[in-house]
Amino acid sequence: MILGSIFLIILYLILKYVLAWITYYNNLDDRLGQSTWRFSYDYPVLGERDISDLDDKDFVRLRRKKNKIVLVMYAIVLIMFISSMSLLSQFLIFFTN
Repeated sequence: MILGSIFLIILYLILKYVLAWITYYNNLDDRLGQSTWRFSYDYPVLGERDISDLDDKDFVRLRRKKNKIVLVMYAIVLIMFISSMSLLSQFLIFFTN
């Protein structure tokens, strides 16, 4: 139980670090939007849609970096959910015995 709690605390700190990176990427370009939980291609882009690096290289590469870090955030949240369910079951087993 103690190791599970420590693991969840470490994952929480990593999640806060990843959320800070998402906020940083959001502040670099207004076209990315301000949402933390959504991938950046969900937002309408003014002008032509940038499909490849040929249109707007800097924005497309920034969008791809943000999308990767959002994917990492979702993975961390999923691992935290599974770990919290495991920790909760360990608590219940401990207190029912």
